[in-house]
Amino acid sequence: MRVLLYFPGDGLERWASALAALLPEAEVRAWSADAPAFQADYIAGFRPPPELFDREKHVRAVFNLAAGVETILAVPTLDPSVPIYRLEDAGMAEQMADYASYAVLRWYRDFDAYSELAARGEWKRLKPRRKRDFTVGVLGLGEMGGAVARRIASLGFPVRGWSRTPRASAGVEGFHGTASLAPFLIGSRVVIATLPLTAETRGILDRDAFAQMPQGSYVVNVGRGGLIVERDLLDALDSGRIAGAMLDVFETEPLPPDHWLWRHPRVTVTPHASAVTLRDASLAQVADKIRRCHRGEAVSGRVDRVRGY
Repeated sequence: MRVLLYFPGDGLERWASALAALLPEAEVRAWSADAPAFQADYIAGFRPPPELFDREKHVRAVFNLAAGVETILAVPTLDPSVPIYRLEDAGMAEQMADYASYAVLRWYRDFDAYSELAARGEWKRLKPRRKRDFTVGVLGLGEMGGAVARRIASLGFPVRGWSRTPRASAGVEGFHGTASLAPFLIGSRVVIATLPLTAETRGILDRDAFAQMPQGSYVVNVGRGGLIVERDLLDALDSGRIAGAMLDVFETEPLPPDHWLWRHPRVTVTPHASAVTLRDASLAQVADKIRRCHRGEAVSGRVDRVRGY
C-alpha cells in the first residue's frame, strides 16, 4: 500500500520517516508540489492543499492529523465518497484538561487581580470564593470536552456540560439540545468551549449567549475560533457582562498583530497551543487505523460529513 503524508510547515520528511518505521509494509512518501502523482491509497495529514486531491485520484481514505476536521471538509477537490478519519485523543485531551484547569483556577483564585495589585505595589487580600458557588460549564462533551469536564470536577467544582445529544459523564450535570443551552449558560460562572466548528455551532457564543451568563462571568475557548463572535465578546467585556477571557483559538489564525484581542487588558491570548499534536502518539494511532482500513476491518473515528465532526 502507498501512504502520502502532508502538513504545512517544517518537519514533514521527519514525520514521513517516523510513519514509515511504524508501517514497514507500506511505501510512505512526503508530499511535494513538484513531484508527480504518487497514486496513494491513503492520505495522512493536516490542511492539505486542493491540488493534492487533483493529483491523487485513487485515495481510499484520509486520516486527519488533528481532532478538528473543518479544514479537510472544506477542501473542494476531495471526493465526498472518500471516508475521513480523525485523531482520537492521542495525548491531546490531557493537555487540554491541563489548560482548562489552569484557566479556571487562575480566575477562581483571582490571580489576574493579584497581578494588577502587585504591579501597583498594593498589598491587599481579596475575599475568597467558595467552590460550591463557582459552577463551571463545558460546551461540548466529546473526547476533549469530556476530559476537561472530568478534570474540573475532580478539583471540586460543580460542573455542567452541554452537548448536541445526551452524553453521560461522571460528576457532570448534563444539558443537551438547543432548548437547554440558555439554562446551561444562566448557571455557569465560567464557560469553557470545546465544541467542533459546524454550521450549528458557529457563533454559539454571541451577544445573546453572553447576556444569559451571570454578570462577571469568564470565557475560555479551546475549541475553534468561530464558536465566538469576537465583536460581541468585545462589547460584553467592555460592558462588564463578561469579566475576562482566556482564548487559544481565533476566527483568523495566526491572530493578526494589530487585533484588539492582543491588547485588551482582560483577555489572555495563547497561540492555538492548548492541545498540540504529539508526533509519536498521533502517528502510532494513524498507522493502526491505516492498517485496519487496509485489512477491511472497522476503523474508529470516522467523520460524519453531515454533522461536520
